[in-house]
Amino acid sequence: MQSYLFIGGRQDGRTNPLQPGQESVEMPMGITDKETYLRDTLSVGDVYITIYRHESLTSEQVLNRVVEYYKAWAMNKPGARP
Repeated sequence: MQSYLFIGGRQDGRTNPLQPGQESVEMPMGITDKETYLRDTLSVGDVYITIYRHESLTSEQVLNRVVEYYKAWAMNKPGARP
């Protein structure tokens, strides 16, 4: 099984192993509730990664989150310039 990045919801930022090709997945949220994540692709040119985004997020919101997380990571890594 391959691990995929989850964006949004309670699984935000986690990688979870899934069977390849699943179009959506429901993850437990508490005892009786579940969250739905949808398969999506982030690509630049001919390079891409498959991610699972929370059903409440649009593709644009996912991209904005990825950019903001990257900026925060870059600013907080050792030796970063303010």
